[in-house]
Amino acid sequence: MRDKSLQFLKDLIFAPSPSGYEQPAQEVVRRYAADFADDIRTDVHGNVMAIRNADAPVRVMLAGHCDQIGLMVQHIADSGVLHIAAIGGWDPKVLIGQRVLVHAAEGALPGVIGRKPIHLMPAEARASEKLEVEELWVDIGAKDQAAAEKLVAIGDCITVEPHFTALQQDLVTAPGLDDKVGVYVVMEALRLVPKSKLNCAVYAVSTVQEEVGLRGAHTSAYGINPHAGIAVDVTHATDYPGVDPKRTGKVELRKGPSVARGANINPPLRALIVQAAQERKIPYQNDPAPRGTGTDANAIQISRAGVAAGLISIPNRYMHSPVEIVSLEDLDNAAKLLAQTLTYIDESTDFTPR
Repeated sequence: MRDKSLQFLKDLIFAPSPSGYEQPAQEVVRRYAADFADDIRTDVHGNVMAIRNADAPVRVMLAGHCDQIGLMVQHIADSGVLHIAAIGGWDPKVLIGQRVLVHAAEGALPGVIGRKPIHLMPAEARASEKLEVEELWVDIGAKDQAAAEKLVAIGDCITVEPHFTALQQDLVTAPGLDDKVGVYVVMEALRLVPKSKLNCAVYAVSTVQEEVGLRGAHTSAYGINPHAGIAVDVTHATDYPGVDPKRTGKVELRKGPSVARGANINPPLRALIVQAAQERKIPYQNDPAPRGTGTDANAIQISRAGVAAGLISIPNRYMHSPVEIVSLEDLDNAAKLLAQTLTYIDESTDFTPR
């Protein structure tokens, strides 16, 4: 991965962007895409579109969502601790003991997520598997409610303290890789596709609010009105203990991006993606998707009168946790695959399944 591209990915990770609070990440996207996009637009919903070759008769939308799961200040207690609500789908158990940042008006405040220690719990509570986010709180060290209210407001968002850590091989771990890696891939694909081979209009979109209902993809797809749309998201890797490939299909890190196949996916568009992988000798994996995928591809497919939809996914370990893991090689292969696919699309391309 080239140095500037890696820095873009790191900048995305360190930009807080829970659903509905994506502005810091979107500023990173606008700054990076300015080097290669013909035009950059931000719509009223907050989606950022980097555009090339806009006058071409066929429009292709690429979508990666920049929002991450997070938390929100729900209530400030008399003691000064912050009671919280989830933004997106958390397993509350992974939150216990995490260091966090509360994004207040005057800047980010450090805090920790607290819970009653196990020593003080009755036996039935220790044995219980059930835990709700509402049973946790954030402690910023405020002496009381009045002191906390001078620093924090109801509705301020909270993120797990960001990090970007290199592991063995080419693996990295960070919170928010779901789906800042998708934003990385669609913007890199836009950068990589040669102007001389681009015969379609490309709208690379950093979408918002995917984690709370695919909302940004719905609105941006309606506005762009694309003929085809390819989402880039993460998918569950199955190459670690306790994950059953019989339930999700077999997906491994460092074996290439996954290419979805199923009801959400347009067959001619998928065939072009597979053709691109085979001709460029880019490794890829097959991702079975027997129903709507729960990704931006689902929203794109059913926009207006229907859009030819595709989905490329990055294998990800420990999804929706503070320690998600992906392969940098998988990211770059996904960007190359997407860029090559774009070179096959022009006004003669027929996406009608036959």
